[in-house]
Amino acid sequence: MRIAITGGTGFVGAHLIEAALAAGHEVAALTRRDQAPRAGVTWVAGSLEDRDPLRRLATGADAIIHVAGVLNAPTRDAFDQGNATGTLAMLAAATAGGVRRFVHVSSLAAREPGLSMYGASKAKGEALVETSGLDWVIVRPPAVYGPGDRETLELFKMARTGLMLMPPPGRFSLLHVDDLAALLIALVDEAAPAKAIFEPDDGRAAGWTHKEFAAALGQAVGRRPLVISAPEAALRLAARADRLVRGDKARLTLDRAAYFAHRDWVVDPASAPPPGLWGPSIPTAAGLVDTARWYSAQGWL
Repeated sequence: MRIAITGGTGFVGAHLIEAALAAGHEVAALTRRDQAPRAGVTWVAGSLEDRDPLRRLATGADAIIHVAGVLNAPTRDAFDQGNATGTLAMLAAATAGGVRRFVHVSSLAAREPGLSMYGASKAKGEALVETSGLDWVIVRPPAVYGPGDRETLELFKMARTGLMLMPPPGRFSLLHVDDLAALLIALVDEAAPAKAIFEPDDGRAAGWTHKEFAAALGQAVGRRPLVISAPEAALRLAARADRLVRGDKARLTLDRAAYFAHRDWVVDPASAPPPGLWGPSIPTAAGLVDTARWYSAQGWL
């Protein structure tokens, strides 16, 4: 197949391209920056704000996997632009190009649109996909980790110091990026389910507590860290401090603090992908060890 991919230069997208090529597919990938030529990949220069590049991206594609989105932004409008307006533009390109299969990467945050601007924007994106008239499928990944991820890297660094500051007590699900990529590739097949929302994870029933995950991170880097659960008020205070120091480039915003403080980011077992279609293959303990080794080899850790 020829698969059109947005977000192909990001963390998930890079692994997705690898999975697509390994499965024998051709890839057309949107990019804002010049990329080195690569066998099997056609780079399309442009962004979700540009109609012509999106048209070129969709032309000749058998399916579209829409990964691109905004994870952190200073305003509601900025979130909506990246996660709703951008999705609408990609849906329009798919429709104009006659591409029926549309795989949309959302987030568990869409289940709680009133909790954060991020979640609200993801819910808006989902609503647009569901009313598109295409053969859509939505994937809501939980926390995704793996080689190349700079978000989880900060937690690995904390684990190595021996002291980990974690959100208030709660539970969440995890998924290795390569398992997510495998699911997305499985879903481009026209025989795969359509008009469905899936919530994949690593197969751990009831997910992980923050302290369990901190202990697993510690094992991955050869430490037994002291884990301190920060109250929600402390997260909000830290977010305000980060905003004062880094302005619009703050990594811990009030919006993200609200997201982190939520006590249940565990996938719904009723929304699991069909076992005959996909299942997780990377145990989290082993995946964390491999990720730590990758970080160390790159000089990140």
